[in-house]
Amino acid sequence: MLPILITLLGAIAATLLGFFLPRRAITVISMVTLVLSGVSMVTLWNGGLTSFNGSLQADNVALSIGLIILLGSLMTLLVSFDTAARAKLAFPEFDALLLYAVTGTLLIAFSGDLVTMLIGLEVMSLSGYVIATLQNSRRAEEAGMKYFLLGAVGSATLIYGIALVYGATGTFSYVGIRDATAGLQVENISLLVVGALLLLCGFGFKVALAPFHQWTPDLYSGAPTVVGLFLSTVVKVAAFAGMLRVFGGAMQNVPAWASVMQILIIATIVIGNLGALFQTNFKRLMAYSAVAHTGFLALALLANPATGGPALTYYLLVYTLMTAGAFAVLAALQRTEEGFSLDDMRGLFYRHPAYAVALAVCLASLAGLPPFAGFMGKYLAFQAAFQAGYVGLTLIAAMGSVAALIYYLRPAMLMFMHDRTPAREYPGERTPTTAAVVLGVVGVTVLGVLPNLAYGLVANPAIWTVLAGR
Repeated sequence: MLPILITLLGAIAATLLGFFLPRRAITVISMVTLVLSGVSMVTLWNGGLTSFNGSLQADNVALSIGLIILLGSLMTLLVSFDTAARAKLAFPEFDALLLYAVTGTLLIAFSGDLVTMLIGLEVMSLSGYVIATLQNSRRAEEAGMKYFLLGAVGSATLIYGIALVYGATGTFSYVGIRDATAGLQVENISLLVVGALLLLCGFGFKVALAPFHQWTPDLYSGAPTVVGLFLSTVVKVAAFAGMLRVFGGAMQNVPAWASVMQILIIATIVIGNLGALFQTNFKRLMAYSAVAHTGFLALALLANPATGGPALTYYLLVYTLMTAGAFAVLAALQRTEEGFSLDDMRGLFYRHPAYAVALAVCLASLAGLPPFAGFMGKYLAFQAAFQAGYVGLTLIAAMGSVAALIYYLRPAMLMFMHDRTPAREYPGERTPTTAAVVLGVVGVTVLGVLPNLAYGLVANPAIWTVLAGR
């Protein structure tokens, strides 16, 4: 329980100390809190501890994803350290709400039953709705309202699915559901299938699977960039952690959901890539990029947990680093929260060479080009799905990845073209944001060349056979 409690105490401290300390001091305290929570997770590695009769479980799956969540949160706070004033978020409530959201995400990763997972999901979501609308602007309020309304629909769908699964199996526990569905000896199989499909739809809203992705472009373009960074990385990682627990473990043997998932993955990859092709605003391009990557990430959920679980965890780490790195560059340079148009990026290399190279590295990794870690992330996800027998789906995903090169290379090429127009970037200091950029770029480069630094830690088959109950 210690990693979650440390984060919760940090959120409470940020709430109370905000009356006495400046916002930057609160941010430092919040970052220290995240580091301490990460240290406590490392000490729990290989412990396999549980509490509350299994409702919380600190197995290596939870610890791996929890560390990724903390990494994304730390990068968010680094970016907010010197961009919050420009984003009109320079008050302690931002840090407090962000830590409450992180507490919810960790509850999802550590959950041992559907009720604990739901509590974590709602804590995360409610904090996210407020963060999205915290900026005093009509654009942020509109984006946050869309996020709230569609998120509420997703939560209601998820709760209804949980109720039906409980009605079919008589338990909320992942282990109990797994045992009840192992031989599909439940009394009402149709109730179980409908419940599983509703759960899939509910999670689809949270991770932005098509056609449940409608909130994503408006939220990314309307909310402050630092908020978009947090929602596109930490929240997505936590939602996939919930899906991994539910569909990769508890309900792996339930029929129908895998077939529907295949359809959703194809729609997500096609819609995400097509949508990104026609964007002229970089933030909206990143939104549709996130949708497409959701499809690639979901491939690993269809595979055997022994191969799909490590692939998904590694891909989530890489996705967090390269997406946070790209958003950090954008946050460092933009003058307004509308972000850059692609034309504004023309000639960036001749004005800010280091940032241009860093953004090019992140875009190359997002496109899946070697030697960066995005290539290995996609390769592992595709390999897991292919080995599970989803050959056609893997080929469609591969073609979608190739098509994505078009919209990733366009801004990359514009940055290295000559441009005689005056600089349009923010002229001030941005050292903490630069640190987040360096962390992202170094991460995707090192993990691309030496993937086993991360993949080797989570590829132990014993971890995932326990998750699947084998």
